[in-house]
Amino acid sequence: MTTPRERVIRTLRHQPVDRAPRELWIKSDVAESRKDDVRAILNRFPMDVKGPRGRYGVAPRARGRPGVVGAYSDPWGCVWTVLEPGMTGEIKNPPLADWAALAHYRLPWELLDGADLSQVNADCAATDRFVKAGTETRPFERAQFLRGTEAFLADIAWGVPEVRVLLAMLHDFFCREMRMWAATDVDAVAFMDDWGTQWSLLISPDAWRDLFKPLYRDYVQILHARGKFAFFHSDGFIEAIFPDLIEIGVDAVNSQLFCMDIERLGRLHSGRIAFWGELDRQRILPFGTPEEVRESVRRVRRALDRGRGGVFAQCEWGPGVPVENIRAAFEEWERPLE
Repeated sequence: MTTPRERVIRTLRHQPVDRAPRELWIKSDVAESRKDDVRAILNRFPMDVKGPRGRYGVAPRARGRPGVVGAYSDPWGCVWTVLEPGMTGEIKNPPLADWAALAHYRLPWELLDGADLSQVNADCAATDRFVKAGTETRPFERAQFLRGTEAFLADIAWGVPEVRVLLAMLHDFFCREMRMWAATDVDAVAFMDDWGTQWSLLISPDAWRDLFKPLYRDYVQILHARGKFAFFHSDGFIEAIFPDLIEIGVDAVNSQLFCMDIERLGRLHSGRIAFWGELDRQRILPFGTPEEVRESVRRVRRALDRGRGGVFAQCEWGPGVPVENIRAAFEEWERPLE
């Protein structure tokens, strides 16, 4: 019998599998307010992927609770305003709104210095599931959080030199974070940056390749050197950088497939990178019928699942998504490939 870990690894290696591996991202508000529904789904559809036990160090700048209406400060000193439960919120006064503050800004090294990963290897040994660690590694987004999105995008466009200084600082932090996780027994490590609007990248592909592709290449090389798979997530329309992600060795990408031409992605990239989900969480999952959800799964499978692995049965359960739609999605992934 195929174990969940074997199923995921075969999928990443584009080998035939008995079914696509399952992973469900459950938003905190859903996990807290719909516990019975969550329990029923997880009992009916056991997940093939899990995260390890591990915690980062305590950061003195962190205050309050994320996802709760009001304000909270993250470990980097970014203060978020939350207007709706379960949402990330917005930063109104970024710490580096004035570039002069960069000379005195201190990264939250205490997150890594005080990290406790002592249970990670035991967790890996005790499960037959594929163990994937999430990280803080998100250089583009973190730079936006610190500088402000509009200001940082303008800085990139104008070639402001402080952009490279800040990215180099962040890169030192994130490389150390990657090495920290790569030294454990996890199967994979994930990093992220949201790169797309609904129809294009937020910056030009050339600027992306100049500023960010080398950073991502380093993260992947750190992971691959220790035998770990590299998982990457980005929201939005990111067709332009799929070939680059493949070139630098990203093993699996989680992207908003329904913002893009799924069939074109399949024709160009199936067999070259694993599609780590997803389904349409903007329209179909929250507002569609179960049959519309099933048809969206069939569309993804027709385009990407050719019986050679390379695709995950992954979706996100956010506020407003009926349990019937989550059930329909995973039931459809269980059906034989037509």
